[in-house]
Amino acid sequence: MAVRVDLNISLDGFATTADQTPENPMGEDWSRLVSAYVATRTFRERVLHDASGEGTTGVDDKYAQAYFAEVGAEIMGAGMFGLHSFPDDPDWRGWWGDEPPFRAPVFVLTHTARPSIEMAGGTTFHFLSATPEEALDRALAAADGKDVRIGGGASVVRDFLKAGLVDQLHVAITPILLGHGIRLWDDLRGLESGYSVTAEAAESGITHVTFRR
Repeated sequence: MAVRVDLNISLDGFATTADQTPENPMGEDWSRLVSAYVATRTFRERVLHDASGEGTTGVDDKYAQAYFAEVGAEIMGAGMFGLHSFPDDPDWRGWWGDEPPFRAPVFVLTHTARPSIEMAGGTTFHFLSATPEEALDRALAAADGKDVRIGGGASVVRDFLKAGLVDQLHVAITPILLGHGIRLWDDLRGLESGYSVTAEAAESGITHVTFRR
């Protein structure tokens, strides 16, 4: 069992983008940041439910497969669930569709109490106001011996890293400069000293860097 993080970040360390508009709520920069990941066969199968076999199958796909493997529970922030889109709508079920890709209990950190939401495919969203340690205790109990993934966003991941709760951090570094957003590495000076660090280059130009405790 491990507590894991997998994030896409830019060359200057940003894990979020800042060019969203009402017409394009994800922004063009987000597409640039995650383009190699969403091109993989695993992403197309798991997230888009595309059974055509299309998609890349190289190094990026190897990490996409690892992203979903052996995860028994997930922790994410309210933004990753999508609560900021419809904060006052009690019927809002997130932006992950009717069958989210997680297929495990997901604990959403929020100050707004909500009943749990059971989705198709094995995902159930639970909403809690908790410290990183308290949320991790809940997730570990639900994971039944499998890994717990800290899904994001970047601020949530940074909180868990600062608390020393992450066993494995994988970042896929996209060779673009964003200049704005939330930077993963802020206030994490010397993080690497507690981990062994490896790097692997993908055909797409992505550099996969993994920190293992």
